[in-house]
Amino acid sequence: MQTRKMECKHVSAFALYQNVPKELTPAAEPSSLQLTLKKKKRKENGIQHTKAIKKAKRSHVGMKMKRLAQKERLTEEITCLERNGEALDALLIDLSKVTNSRERASKLFQWLIFPIPSKSFLRDTWEKKPIHISRKNEDYYKGLFSTAEFDRILRHDDVQYGVNLDITSYTNGKRETHNPPGRALPFTVWDFYENGCSLRMVNPQAFSSTVWNVLSILQEHFGSMAGANVYLTPPGTQGFAPHYDDIEAFVVQLEGKKHWRVYNPRSEEEVLPVLSSSNFSQSEIGKPILEVVLEAGDLLYFPRGFIHQGNCLPDTHSLHITISSYQKNSWGDVLMKVVPAALEMAMEEDVEFRRGLPLDYLTFMGVQNSDKDDPRRTQFLSHIDRLIKKLSTYAPVDAAVDQKAIHFFHDCLPPMLTPEEHETSVHGAPTRWQDGEAKDVGRHIRSQTRVRLIRAGCARLCSDGEAVHLYYTADNSRVYHKEEPKSFEIKPEHTDAMEYLINSYPEYVTVGSLPCESSEVKISLAEVLFERAIIHTAAPL
Repeated sequence: MQTRKMECKHVSAFALYQNVPKELTPAAEPSSLQLTLKKKKRKENGIQHTKAIKKAKRSHVGMKMKRLAQKERLTEEITCLERNGEALDALLIDLSKVTNSRERASKLFQWLIFPIPSKSFLRDTWEKKPIHISRKNEDYYKGLFSTAEFDRILRHDDVQYGVNLDITSYTNGKRETHNPPGRALPFTVWDFYENGCSLRMVNPQAFSSTVWNVLSILQEHFGSMAGANVYLTPPGTQGFAPHYDDIEAFVVQLEGKKHWRVYNPRSEEEVLPVLSSSNFSQSEIGKPILEVVLEAGDLLYFPRGFIHQGNCLPDTHSLHITISSYQKNSWGDVLMKVVPAALEMAMEEDVEFRRGLPLDYLTFMGVQNSDKDDPRRTQFLSHIDRLIKKLSTYAPVDAAVDQKAIHFFHDCLPPMLTPEEHETSVHGAPTRWQDGEAKDVGRHIRSQTRVRLIRAGCARLCSDGEAVHLYYTADNSRVYHKEEPKSFEIKPEHTDAMEYLINSYPEYVTVGSLPCESSEVKISLAEVLFERAIIHTAAPL
């Protein structure tokens, strides 16, 4: 933690966490690439501006340029003319040898959007415009998921209609769901498919270890939950009506082909929306700004708020997985936690927020009085403005961010451990039952044992204003929110040591170097963290 320079006195982590307000309780660029870029100027869904609007814009050149930058987005199509890029199975093996999980996440995301450099993507495309990457390499995403795995899951796992699987259709402008009750078995599911219904598996990470692995790595890159749906569509059909989502979508084509149309948000209010839309009719959405056929190995990205629809070509089925992130992860979502807490603190600490309203305020304020030219209205609104500006001085921003982090940790998948992480964690400990007795029970962590967090983002200290808790992801379920958030209280003498461990990643540190009062306390903390798979050792115990 920090020290106070004025007093030259160390402030413990626990002391600082106690000050949290109670109101908030709960890559390197690729080379040798030949790119074909086709940029299309955005036209607002085919609707032309009126002459009056154009004239008004000409009189405000600066505003015009700002609006152009915000509203006239460009779509982009990239064709990889060289078959570069590593196959997924080989990539995951290579990534398992990368010891820094942050670097591992960065490399996996770069592979997902290859050949676009990550920095360029985040600067120019993320939250701004759709992009289509045509790879001409049907095996690029091979191994992520397949129709064979879809069938295997139906046969061997407990897939429930409406929970894990949806049966859908979109015919003559009407979207329908056909879920029967109970378990989804191949006999019925494939009959729906043969009769023209689309299949949507809403949480494939619960059944597929590869999807789990990919998402558990990507969530660290996004700093937000990474989810996925799998869509299997019969030839010549469409399963869903036009709509927009509240997530950033990466459509990964795995098998077959699919025809996609993407449309601009219909208004500024639908740019980066808070919630997904209802279904639209074709007449409500205008003309597409991007129309492509995705083939196996291709990628389509579009931000939240961009309307989209996909239909299958007559001659082949389509299997794709949509990887998503950034749901409810905006500045506004943080402020929704900051502002109520700030107001409660201001009410407690500042008499200006507790002073009474004018006796007659109802006679000049409110919608029925909004058109009145009354100086009392001006004075009232000016006073509100001053209080709002003052409110920022009470904003517990760090505590609000921690509350966001708690929700994120609840959303997270548990890490899928690499062979090295498994061998050096509690999961690979040699303690066992053999020859009628427990073996290797006495292998304990010692002061010279070198340890570190098992993943960079696997643990976080948060406070409810009274106690400090360590939230962690190791015991989460692969099923979304099946378990309650995982945390335990950290003793005051352990808080500095926990921060030391968190901030030391990716380096290993000896247990003896933890800033605790005694060797016994250091070892006790390390044992608790090891038993919960929050840390692992540099070498097997």
